[in-house]
Amino acid sequence: MQKGIKFRIYPNREQQNLINQTLGCCRLIYNKGLAMRNEAYENGNKIGYAQTSAMLTELKKCEDFAFLKVVDSIALQQSLRDLDRGFVNFFQKRAAHPIFKSKHNRHQSYRTINQGDNIRIAGKYLKLPKLGYVKVRQSMEIGKIHNVTIEHTPTGKYFAVLNVEFEPQPMPNKGGMIGIDVGIKEFYSDSNGNVVANPKYLEKSMRKLVREQCKLSRKQKGSNNRNKQRVKVALVHEKITNQRNDFLQKQSTILIRENQTICIEDLKVKNMMRNHKLAQHIGSASWSKFFDMLAYKAVWYGNDVVKVPTMYPSSQTCSCCGYKNPLVKNLTVRIWECPDCHTVHNRDSNASINILNKGLQMQSA
Repeated sequence: MQKGIKFRIYPNREQQNLINQTLGCCRLIYNKGLAMRNEAYENGNKIGYAQTSAMLTELKKCEDFAFLKVVDSIALQQSLRDLDRGFVNFFQKRAAHPIFKSKHNRHQSYRTINQGDNIRIAGKYLKLPKLGYVKVRQSMEIGKIHNVTIEHTPTGKYFAVLNVEFEPQPMPNKGGMIGIDVGIKEFYSDSNGNVVANPKYLEKSMRKLVREQCKLSRKQKGSNNRNKQRVKVALVHEKITNQRNDFLQKQSTILIRENQTICIEDLKVKNMMRNHKLAQHIGSASWSKFFDMLAYKAVWYGNDVVKVPTMYPSSQTCSCCGYKNPLVKNLTVRIWECPDCHTVHNRDSNASINILNKGLQMQSA
């Protein structure tokens, strides 16, 4: 199998300039390819990767675009392949129409392929095309490298995301079966009666974030002080992201190690985000990323993740007798008594038990 491993790299000044130049060139080629495809579509023609690649070849022959020969040629080709993949996803209704890239975008990256072992770890350095040996902070051993994505963050840091081969070994677990009901106040409640609190990293840092953003709004546009303050704001966001990712990785690994079967709700998080009163809290909880981590770790280590349909009334159904109480549809009801069997339920714990039962029923069907 393949997975991505992220290492921080420390390029020197010359290497930083070349990375930034490569990012700019990839952005230029991507935008030209997008404009070319949009124009062809308006004229009733259909073009693909082959035509945009030929456009890149012709650009390199022009004196005005001689700078394209300085950067990694594979990275330029990959930007056009990314564009082609974007259109495929658009036509298959998996994503929106590709848009033009800006140098002010938060995420700046380019990808290059390992050909002839031109990407490899050599001691404390990472060998990269055109860049040579870049100092790297390696935190784990890696397998065969297929490609690498170089990222430049808003805080000025550089990272290398290596796509490597690895052989996952089945992770021994107790063979447990568990149902998970995610929430906002509690991150999730499980069918075993355990509750994991929501750390709410965004909410805890909101006061500092607002203060730094207010300072940014008072800085003159284009000034050095504004750029310094922009980095301070980005650092707050970066810390929140790192805290959240660390929490999600640990919680998903705990569940995978302790359970063979994990039942979750197939939530339409994108639709739920349309509720402007809950959107910030739902985004802060990062349910989608948590479910994605469970999914790919289950594939790696041989676990089963069962998704219960969205419309299944897990919160309204009594886990003891099966009675459906429509009054519990109100989210403010946290504790309720079943009118039929008179069992007192905690809303989230009851939902997690129903999710587990429904998931096991689907699995055996």
